[in-house]
Amino acid sequence: MSEKVLVHYEVQDKVAILTLDDPPANTYTHEMMRQLDAAIVQARFDTGVEVIVLTGKGEKFFSAGANISMLNEADPVWKYYFCLHANETLSRLEQTPKLTIAAMNGHTVGGGLEIAMAADLRIARKDAGKVGLPEINLGVLPGTGGTARLSRIIGKSKSIEMMVTGDVFSMDTAHEYGIVNQVWETESHEEFMAKVMEYAKQFTTPNCATMAAGHIKRSVQSGAEIPFEYALALERELQAKLFASDDAKEGLAAYVEKRKAEFSGS
Repeated sequence: MSEKVLVHYEVQDKVAILTLDDPPANTYTHEMMRQLDAAIVQARFDTGVEVIVLTGKGEKFFSAGANISMLNEADPVWKYYFCLHANETLSRLEQTPKLTIAAMNGHTVGGGLEIAMAADLRIARKDAGKVGLPEINLGVLPGTGGTARLSRIIGKSKSIEMMVTGDVFSMDTAHEYGIVNQVWETESHEEFMAKVMEYAKQFTTPNCATMAAGHIKRSVQSGAEIPFEYALALERELQAKLFASDDAKEGLAAYVEKRKAEFSGS
């Protein structure tokens, strides 16, 4: 018997779309996280992919986080390894040298927000649902990178307040806090995803120097976690690789020749 597909993988115009699909709330189990892990690795190796978009199936949920029934039935040792694998999966997404975008099409709470925070950019559909980390109401903490990533995005005090109160809030408030990059008002889910795809395509060749975009991501994601002088060293090493690239030669030449650059991603 074949395994149920819980994460769909498709490629459109050099953009890989990873869709979480477990109705009604797209909650994740170990099976879904393993499929997400596999999809992230597939997108890494896929030379036809330059940008990764994560979203949820349907109009109501990006993801409501971990499946509570699954956690309620599991023993503490299993739950520890479940969290460990989920952490490793999201770290793989975060360290993949391709730009990643979370398209928050609906409620993005608990582990759903933790998945979204592992992306580089977060785009939300206005009034599509709530955002927050309410795990304290279950007697636990946000254990899939929530405490670590939220504090790095919005600061210690505000993130502690948000997590100890368990508050959930609108997409607009998430934008005010700095959790979400942009909030778009659209007539339908289909229109929202079409806009997300147009947004993502600006970061693909020939419009964007994708190697430079990937190196910018790596420099920020890794550099922010190490001493400043080491971050500068990492930045220099990545820059040296870019100076030797075809895209840098094209970008510099196009500037001098006053024409639009045509990047190849190499």
